[in-house]
Amino acid sequence: MAGHDEHPREPAPRRATTAEIVPFRLPPVADDPEPEGRRGDALPDPRTGDVDEWGRSERVRAIVRKAYDPMYRRWFRAEWEGLENVPTEGGALLVSNHAGAIPSDAPTIMHGIETELGRPVYGMADHFFKSTPVVGTLWSRGGGVVAHPDNAYRLLREQQQLALVFPEGSKGPGKTYNERYRLRRFGRGGFVEIAMRAGVPIIPIAVVGAEESMPILFKIPSLAKAIGAPYFPITANMAFGPLGALVHFPAKFKLRVLEPVTFDVEPDQPRYSRSRIMDESEAIRQQIQEALFDMLRQRRSVWFG
Repeated sequence: MAGHDEHPREPAPRRATTAEIVPFRLPPVADDPEPEGRRGDALPDPRTGDVDEWGRSERVRAIVRKAYDPMYRRWFRAEWEGLENVPTEGGALLVSNHAGAIPSDAPTIMHGIETELGRPVYGMADHFFKSTPVVGTLWSRGGGVVAHPDNAYRLLREQQQLALVFPEGSKGPGKTYNERYRLRRFGRGGFVEIAMRAGVPIIPIAVVGAEESMPILFKIPSLAKAIGAPYFPITANMAFGPLGALVHFPAKFKLRVLEPVTFDVEPDQPRYSRSRIMDESEAIRQQIQEALFDMLRQRRSVWFG
């Protein structure tokens, strides 16, 4: 804590919170933790091999791409529209709808952009994944980064990377089947403030197919509370036994990349208009929602597109 100041200071500008970007709440941590990857200048870099400061390994990503490609091309048969709207260089914040008890949209988006455009994508998600033994290490090696506003800023502003977020949070994949393709509120617009501060465009992406790949029939709140999860789903896939609980249905995936959203504001400002942030957030949510409805009107079949 800072010592007593003789002159009072203006309150610090509000920064976006993790809960506005990711589906889960962070566990209690020590006071004022530094974001993942931050190190003192005097400390040596402990990285080895091809592992970057975020824990991502291109060697592991290459293995993941090879293993996931049959799922992407033959199981989900992913089909893109507007992929040219994803910039081939420079930072950009990818924003998408989120669905499925075990979401299948994140790996599909990351794999598609990496294989089609040759650009790495960092998936912003909750500390839950990072803290899970073994899974946490594999998640980081595959491009997962703890969702913290400072981490997102460094990826976008300083390193000019592509970062993927899901503003619906846990409300997205927690939707039951009768609620499919109806977007939840995009938090408090934290993703817009991050893009403004980093000076990068937002690239909205509408995804059809994930809702049917692992549809939730109903949820058991008491079990979710007992294990500390945002929801405990009973899915249609579970009808096929224990393995079915982990395997997605072969729904046809269609992904539409909308035109980039840019902001006529200077980056790195101490504060941004809260009303402007909320308006932009709702406008982006509405764009994705309208795109989803249009794609559903054109869809002939859940399984064949």
